Amino acid sequence: MTRGSVLSIAFAVMLCACSQSEQVELKVHHMLPTRATAHAEFIVPWCEKIEKESAGDLKCRIYPAMQLGGSPTQLYDQAKDGVVDIIWTVPGYSAGRFPSIEVFELPFMMKDAEATSKALWDYVAENDVSEFDDVHLLAFHVHGPGYFHMVDTPVTGRADLQGLKIRAPTRQTNKLIGLLGATPVGMPVPQVPEALSKGVIDGVVVPYEIVPTIKANELTKFHSETDPSEPAIYTTTFVFAMNKARYEGLSARQKEVLDANSGVELSGWIGKAFIKGDQTGRDSVDENSINVIPKGEIQTWKKVAQPIVDGWVEEMNDNGADGRALLESARNLTQKHSQ
Repeated sequence: MTRGSVLSIAFAVMLCACSQSEQVELKVHHMLPTRATAHAEFIVPWCEKIEKESAGDLKCRIYPAMQLGGSPTQLYDQAKDGVVDIIWTVPGYSAGRFPSIEVFELPFMMKDAEATSKALWDYVAENDVSEFDDVHLLAFHVHGPGYFHMVDTPVTGRADLQGLKIRAPTRQTNKLIGLLGATPVGMPVPQVPEALSKGVIDGVVVPYEIVPTIKANELTKFHSETDPSEPAIYTTTFVFAMNKARYEGLSARQKEVLDANSGVELSGWIGKAFIKGDQTGRDSVDENSINVIPKGEIQTWKKVAQPIVDGWVEEMNDNGADGRALLESARNLTQKHSQ
């Protein structure tokens, strides 16, 4: 074999190896079925976008509805530990583990999911939040306004909530439900349909976009909104994150594609997808089953909720942070992105 032949073979082998190294399949794991807004309107389009922009060098294999095992509370650690490559989950399912971003889950903090999602991303970056240092962050976002969806009784005021068992998604929302007179029941959203159908809970607070997914349009009779001129009683924070080592092992070009599809703009884009999902979800319920909790009642609820806000500030102070400064940062960034 000539020297030229040896070099040609070596070059061909090198090209083959480079080609193989450039083709990466990312395992994406999340908790909801394929009909959910998160899967259909965010995760699938995002995966298609990075595949197109990387000329096929980045591909996703999506595993919805916890198909790779575990529970929704374990998704974050699955990404951290490299069990999967990318996850989408609710940090609040691990109560108290990510307290800094709970500021956005405090009562009456948001109106618009797109603006608040952008604010959440900037808040984490600008305040050097270290709670997510063990993953590579792709996006943060929130959903639209959370409303009451009740089996037997519409909510018009605090009196209607007394003694009822209400599912809420986060510890801050659970505190609010308790102060309003109901018994809060914490559970991940995939457990809600069974809990409603078996009478374990009397209602649920969720945004409209998830209503069809959890069959709340079939399992509840009444849908109680808050006055639209007021901020939402609650929202939930979400994180879209990647295993650090997996990200670092990508080529420069692959990182460039991911970086271009991460951050504040992706966060806002997801928030906007959830706004669209809210309209679809609202359309799935009978208009006659919807009532609006009056503005005056909501003003009273704000006063009831103030100890929750003060408690979070105090908790952050106890953790060595400036809770009041973080609260103001969240409010200012939300206002900035709402203009």
